[in-house]
Amino acid sequence: MKHNPFAGLRDQLGLPPGETTASEPAAAAPDGPSPIPRRAVVRMERSGRGGKAVTVVEQLALPPETLAVWLKDLKHALGCGGSVEGEALVIQGDQRPRVQAWLSARGIRKVTMG
Repeated sequence: MKHNPFAGLRDQLGLPPGETTASEPAAAAPDGPSPIPRRAVVRMERSGRGGKAVTVVEQLALPPETLAVWLKDLKHALGCGGSVEGEALVIQGDQRPRVQAWLSARGIRKVTMG
């Protein structure tokens, strides 16, 4: 168990022993290991987007909820916008090398660049 420097304040503030405070987050329920896809295809696309380049990540074979989580993490890591289109992640700009490095760091063994 971690040392909590604020644990002594519980008695002084009159909190019941079972209640957690802001310094002690509640334990997250384990959802099991998150699935890691075996492969991904990363390509750049301009067609049908008014000449704007986007990076498309396909063939992840993840459920929609997991795709949304991966998209949020990817957008945060790259500092750009994006969306989920069908079963693909669409990231603004030509981010192919950065997306490939991010996917490799997530544990995807085969990342195909297109």
